[in-house]
Amino acid sequence: MSRLRTALIAWDYPPSASGLAVAAREIAESLAAAGAEAHVYTLDREGSEVIGGVRVIGCQPPEGGVGPWLRRRAAFGHLVAPRWFAARIAADHRRRPFDCLEATNWYAPGAFASRIPDLPFVTRHSTPALSTGAISGGLRDRIDGRYACRLEARTARRSAGHIFNTQSHGEKVRALYGLDEAAPQAVIGLSLPPERLARAAGASYPPAGGELRLLFVGRAEARKGFDCLMGALSILADDVATGALPRFRLDLVGIGAEDLPPLDDRARSCLMLHGRLDDAALDAAYREADLVVAPSRYESFGLVYQEALAFGRPVIGLSADPSARQVVGDSGAGLLAADVSGAALADVLRPALGDADLRLQLHRRAVAAAGRFTRQTLGSETLALYEAARAFRRQSA
Repeated sequence: MSRLRTALIAWDYPPSASGLAVAAREIAESLAAAGAEAHVYTLDREGSEVIGGVRVIGCQPPEGGVGPWLRRRAAFGHLVAPRWFAARIAADHRRRPFDCLEATNWYAPGAFASRIPDLPFVTRHSTPALSTGAISGGLRDRIDGRYACRLEARTARRSAGHIFNTQSHGEKVRALYGLDEAAPQAVIGLSLPPERLARAAGASYPPAGGELRLLFVGRAEARKGFDCLMGALSILADDVATGALPRFRLDLVGIGAEDLPPLDDRARSCLMLHGRLDDAALDAAYREADLVVAPSRYESFGLVYQEALAFGRPVIGLSADPSARQVVGDSGAGLLAADVSGAALADVLRPALGDADLRLQLHRRAVAAAGRFTRQTLGSETLALYEAARAFRRQSA
């Protein structure tokens, strides 16, 4: 049986540390490990090289010219990068055909590549632009966001197959985009890099009695629940001041002083800002944490939950996020607030901060839940969906 020849469109690729870049690497390397011939087309570089068994092909345009200028224009700029991707992939497809092409839904990088003849197109759905407040802000932002949402929906509706990270995520996206129910669909969890799992394995849990350490890793945006976190911090800092809770420190990774809302001295005294960390420093932050606070309203792949569990750290989050319900709630490896508010988040943090036995119990569940998603399952299940998409495309032709 010949190897399946696959192509994946990625906005960026490691060493970029974005969530989409990490996801693209996991998908591509899992496909290569499963026996496929994996290619990634990315916008963050020029040239071509093999990394981890994957052919990574840069689609970055040369400096100058009209293309980069057009890309900065609202609405119309969304068409530029997808055209770059499509032109390069179509040329390679003509020379030696691919069996399947995959792209994220995020701002529709496959908008034109999805139209390449005789090439089944699959969308792996992350966060829809509409779920990030893309149509809010000033006039330019609203025009930009509305066009991105429409482009995502049109591209997704042309897909011969769909991949979602949870069942409820799939239901939301299908309703939002008006997808064809006949097209093959699968729920496939994303894995963590093997080297990350190896570094996290066997991490000891902090002994009781010292200052409690809470860890947040993310950006200061509503989707990440940063507003809820700051609200909970103010409430819990008052509890510490009255002696109702033991003293704790909240380590904020990826956050700068300019990202903080107005806070009183009590709340500020509980904070430590770290900005962006390299892998070694981030691993150390996870090891030193008693609890990981990840109050996201919506996570594309839920990687922060998986990272926390890999280190055996309980997660405190929001039940509003489908990934949190699946990764954290179903395993019992943490506590989820029922409402999206600082007060609700504080209510689930209190027992975890005040009860060492509860923290240890949650830690043991986190260890048991770690490694639920592997590259082996990611690769095999993705290839199975590709085959189903190819069959659907043939039947629909």
